[in-house]
Parts: sequence; structure tokens; C-alpha cells
Amino acid sequence: MSEQVVELLAVGAGPSNLGLAVALEELAPEVAASTLLIDRNPAIEWQPGMLMPWATSQVSFLKDLVTQRDPCSRFSFLNHLYETGRLDEFVNMSTFTPYRVEFAEYLRWVADSLTQVRIRLGCEAAAVRPRRDDAGAVTGWVTSLADGTTILSRYLVYGGSREPNIPPELSRISPDRIIHSTQYRHRVAELDGELPYRVAVVGSSQSAAEMFRALRDDLPDSDITWLMRSIGLSSDQSSKFTNEMYYPSFVDEFYDARPAAREQILRELYRTNYSVVTPPMLEHLYADLYLDRFQDRTDRRLVTMVDITSAQEVGDEVVLELTDRRTGAVTELRRDLVFLGTGFDTRMPRLVRDLASDLGLEQVEVSRQYRLEMGDNSSAACYLQGVNEETHGISDSLLSVLAQRAEEICRDIVAHRCRIPVTAVSAEEPAGL
Repeated sequence: MSEQVVELLAVGAGPSNLGLAVALEELAPEVAASTLLIDRNPAIEWQPGMLMPWATSQVSFLKDLVTQRDPCSRFSFLNHLYETGRLDEFVNMSTFTPYRVEFAEYLRWVADSLTQVRIRLGCEAAAVRPRRDDAGAVTGWVTSLADGTTILSRYLVYGGSREPNIPPELSRISPDRIIHSTQYRHRVAELDGELPYRVAVVGSSQSAAEMFRALRDDLPDSDITWLMRSIGLSSDQSSKFTNEMYYPSFVDEFYDARPAAREQILRELYRTNYSVVTPPMLEHLYADLYLDRFQDRTDRRLVTMVDITSAQEVGDEVVLELTDRRTGAVTELRRDLVFLGTGFDTRMPRLVRDLASDLGLEQVEVSRQYRLEMGDNSSAACYLQGVNEETHGISDSLLSVLAQRAEEICRDIVAHRCRIPVTAVSAEEPAGL
């Protein structure tokens, strides 16, 4: 079993940890030189399952990895356009929201432009365990990879995504017949686009809407039924007033608010980000369905106010039991494939839950600087990115606060190193392993 020692290990090479890597190189090069980013994917990717050629980002390009922290940084999206010879064309587009494939290319460019922080791809973190000294204080982390190798670190930053949400009624259906939005592009590429599949799309979110639209081109001869519990598709309820609560500066207000106030804010902002569709997408979908009705097409339809109350595989098909919320009537829908726009599990990711259990924590709590609260004077520290909505606000999982958060974590690590002198990470066997 091989073993590697670094000072900081960042799990996940998505926007959050790439933003942190940039902050480390610009603000703490002494830490950057001993930092490693790992990711289970073989390439730097951003929402690869939903990289439709026409899909655009839902936030401004100014909310890139650095601009809100340092508009002069060479790692900005605008500098990426300049260095790749596309600045004039982008300016001529007169838009704040780049194509999603374009932003994904920007992330790869940033990764390739790093000079100190190292990145290893195709490395899946299977488990993380604490290392303790004789007094029981945590002195570091042991990250076990899927290939059996281990990485020892003093600092750990989790920047991976949450697990896909699979409704319990569908949890026993063969994975071959269930396609979550995170898998859409590569799973559809494996299908024969000329076959007349019977398809169900589940959910009322932007991801469900994008799959429904994409299926027109990807599986053009298929019969597609879009199922949702709501009375219909709704536009996101954001405005310039509510968007102020996505400012990086609003994190302080939210973190300092009483629990009841936090709950109210999250509740009232829910429809600005979840179970809603952007106005341009709604216009496009409605125009498509309008033309379908004009042409008497019935192979693409919305079914609203229904619950999937059970599902089973019978032969070569999935039989969905649908209960009408208005009448209580129960019907069956037989499908070949079920596409899920059902979002993500709201719990902490499994890796974080398991680590908290090993630390003896009853619940996962983080400081204002995103550091995991461990209740001791540990010489090690762990930071969580993108999973702290309950304490840091609805913007935590989005690009909106990413640049500023990276700086805050970076500076907290530097301060922690100053308070507790750096010691070499020992290769001794960690307690409990």
C-alpha cells in the first residue's frame, strides 16, 4: 500500500476547490506548495451530466473563481477569454451568462494554469479517518483512496457534491432504467437515438426542464411524459432585492441571525433556487408545447399534481403507480426509462457523515470560516465547502460566494498554522485504523 504526505488535501476538483487553489497560490504560496487536489473524474468537469450545447449558466460570469475577491487576478473568466482569443466575440454576445460548456472550459483552463497546487484526477476518496496523538487530540487526516493508497494531511477541505436524490419509491428499480440529471449526457449517448423509447421525466426543477427539452433532440421518436407534484411549472422568484441575499457580504448577516430567522430566510428564498425554472426556459418550453398542440402531437406531455406512490419492474418495463393529488385516482404508467430531475440528498455527504461519526460528533457544525467544529485544540483542521446552507445561507452551494469563501478558508488556514506551529505529518499508523 503506497502512502503520500501533503499539508493540505482538497477532495473534489470542482469550482469550490479550484477557487481555493487559486486563493492559496495568490495569498498563501507556502501552503499551496504542499497542497493536493484529488477528484474521482478523469478530467476537470463541471456539471458534466447537464452540459447541453445550448445550456447557459444561471449566474453572471463575474461570479467566477476570483473576480469578487480580486478583479485584477489573472485567473478571472475575462482573462481566460482574452488569453484564448475569444474576448471580442463574448463582448459582442452582450450577455452576463456564458454557455455552460464555456464555463467548464474556463475551469479546465484554471486547473492547467496552476503552478504550485497539484491536481490528481481519477482518484476517488473512499474514506477519511482522523489521526490522533497519545492524548487523543486530532493531529491530521488519513484519506483512503478507492485504489487502496492513502494520503496523509494536516488540513482537509471537502469540496465534493452531495449525493443524487433518488426517490424511495424508485430506489429498487434497476440503475439501468433510472437516469439522474447528473448522468444525463453520458447515459443518453449510450442509447440508440432512433428507437421509440417510452420515457418519464420526474421533477419540476431546472434540471428536469433541461432534460425534457434535450430529449426532443436526443430521443426524437420517443414518447415522453413529464411528471410533477406541483400544479405546473413555476418561474424562479428572484428579483434584484432577493438577489442581495446571494451577496458574499450577506453570509455574515445570515450566520449571525437567530435560528428562527435563518429558517424564515431559507423558506422565503427557496423558490429563488429550488423547484423552479428560469423565465427563458419556460418561454421555450411553452412555445414547443404550443406547437405540439397545434400539430396534434401527443407524444410529449406534462402530467401535473401526481405522486409516484410505487414502482416496480415487470419484464422489460418499469410500472409507475401514479396517484392524482386532486381526485385520489390511481393509474399506471409503463415506461422504459425514468429520468430524474430530483436534485440532491439534503444530508451531509456520506464521506462527511462517516468522518463526523469517527470524531464522535453528534452533528456536523462549522465555524463562520467553514471549519468543522471538533471541540478540542486540534493541531489539524477540516473545512467544508458548498454544504452549509443551514448556517451560511442559500448561496452556499452556488458560485455566488465561492471566491470570497476561498479567501476566508485560506486565511483561516494561515492563521491556524501561525497559532499552532507546523510539524511534519507522521507516517505512523493512525488510531482506529
